[in-house]
Amino acid sequence: MLRLSSALCPFCTASLLASISTSSKSIPWQQFTKRSASGLHSKRQPARMQLSARVNRPSRALPVQDAGPRTPPARKSRNSPFAGMNRTKPPREVEIAVSRPRLPAAERKRQLRMAPGKDRQEKEDRDPMKALKMQRRLASVPYGTRMKTKTQLVERDSFDEFDLLDVVKSSISSQALRGLVEISPTPIQRLAIPALLGSDARRSRRGANALSEGKKPMQQFLLAAETGSGKTLAYILPVIDALKRAEAADAAIAAKEAAKEAPLPVHDELDMFSVEAPKNTTSHPTTARPRVIILLPTSELVAQVGALVKSLSHAVKYRSAMLSSAFTGTVIRSRLFSTAGIDIVISTPHLISSITESDPNILARCTHLVIDEADSLLDRSFSPITQGIIDRATPALEQLIFCSATIPRTLDSYLHKRYPETRRLATPNLHAIPRRVQLSVLDIDKIPYQGNRDLACAQTILDIGKDDSGADTDEKKIIVFVNERETAQALAKYLMSKGINAFEFSRDSDQRKQAEIMASFTGQAPPAPSKRGEDSSNSKPDRFAAGTARRSSNTSVLVTTDITSRGIDTYPVKNVILYDVPHTSIDFIHRLGRVGRMGRRGRGVVLVGKHDRKDIVKEVREGMFRGAAL
Repeated sequence: MLRLSSALCPFCTASLLASISTSSKSIPWQQFTKRSASGLHSKRQPARMQLSARVNRPSRALPVQDAGPRTPPARKSRNSPFAGMNRTKPPREVEIAVSRPRLPAAERKRQLRMAPGKDRQEKEDRDPMKALKMQRRLASVPYGTRMKTKTQLVERDSFDEFDLLDVVKSSISSQALRGLVEISPTPIQRLAIPALLGSDARRSRRGANALSEGKKPMQQFLLAAETGSGKTLAYILPVIDALKRAEAADAAIAAKEAAKEAPLPVHDELDMFSVEAPKNTTSHPTTARPRVIILLPTSELVAQVGALVKSLSHAVKYRSAMLSSAFTGTVIRSRLFSTAGIDIVISTPHLISSITESDPNILARCTHLVIDEADSLLDRSFSPITQGIIDRATPALEQLIFCSATIPRTLDSYLHKRYPETRRLATPNLHAIPRRVQLSVLDIDKIPYQGNRDLACAQTILDIGKDDSGADTDEKKIIVFVNERETAQALAKYLMSKGINAFEFSRDSDQRKQAEIMASFTGQAPPAPSKRGEDSSNSKPDRFAAGTARRSSNTSVLVTTDITSRGIDTYPVKNVILYDVPHTSIDFIHRLGRVGRMGRRGRGVVLVGKHDRKDIVKEVREGMFRGAAL
């Protein structure tokens, strides 16, 4: 019951009771519930898959609160996940794709190659060598060209099948490849030697009438093959053969002209004015006028190629000279201006260029010019000097030969622009690291190195020294490549502090010891001791710090930059350590090319840290496993 307060008057109490009774009898609770449920049931929800009729109508404008300028509503982005909702018409690009007729597969591939659109970008994203192509790209060799070259290589399997002189053929086994049991040409030699001999064979058949027919156009060749494949011998043998044939032709022409000369008149009395002047017999006609010039980027390569050319001269008689910064000016002058004459000169572009400034006629008789390591000699630093030598020698040139282990895009475009008629002789395995080379990756961020790259390098060298799986028990040769010269000096000192016999080799190292160090890693005979009587073998123990125990007595390490990564024949080396990840795929090919030469097995170890390009190293390993070109 409702208890009313006694403070109210009787009239107020009666009116309050009357209002309460009226409100309770107006709408019963059952009727209110039934009416509410029927109202909810009458409002049906729209189907989820049915679009509203007002989908494409503009939304009602909201009332403007102020009289200022109205801003148009922001357009919704089509890149959102809900961009395709509430749309009654398909996008324009979909209508175009549906209405466009489907092209044949060949036409679609052609358009994909010609137009770099979205499909081309997706194709590059799926490329397994994408990270390597982000670096300095190599020029691609078509697959059909590689397969065609393979069929040509099968046809030639012996040096006897080449149109070389007999004396040149005999010098191959006695001098160039002395000590080898099975002698057979490598793929690049099977390609290059017949091609370089083609014009020379035709000239030899013409005989003494060759010069009367006028000058022939200069022939241009590009020899490209993987590292350690015998490219040097591939161009030296045809060049020497051409040299000897030219000498025989000149001798025949001289004899023919001497026979035509009329005899001198006989004087009854001695007349001082009719006596011929004495001929100058102190110099040879070919003094400082070589027929063959071979250009190389470094003095180490000059010594290596010069040693091969010198060994062949013992069987094939000719005169050669090595000119580089390793020799004094007196030695260079005496070799070039020898009274016995000169036939072949092996030198660097800078030295030949400086000599031609004082004696331009040095290139007057040059018929064969070889640009070895063309990817280096035709780059930004060497190109002006090398091109100047080519331009001066062009009037007398018969053959211009480029030789390289890689064909970068810069070299490819350079040859297309300057020498479009160059005949390219590339092996099928160009730009591919041989499968006989095993590449391992060492993560220096893991235990126990914890990011210490020097410690990881030293431990790797010690592990290689302890490995007795090889059949040889001689001292193991290891090359460590770094990117900076300062790093080479610091790393060599660190390795010596750890008891490792390490040598630092760069442009800053002592030139007196460079020849001795390089001889131990190339298998050549070490140079004679200096006049001071210094013996390198006795000085090795003094190189270690005082109190350091020598723990690795069977390893010899060469810490170097890219100065020794090109062309150096490091035949005794079986292990290479990449202290720094190379900048480009070209550096990968040249550095790993120091092992696995001439069919031998080799091993490479690359040190990878937190800030290194691991994706590049991964692609190189996968490409080596597949045998694909980088």
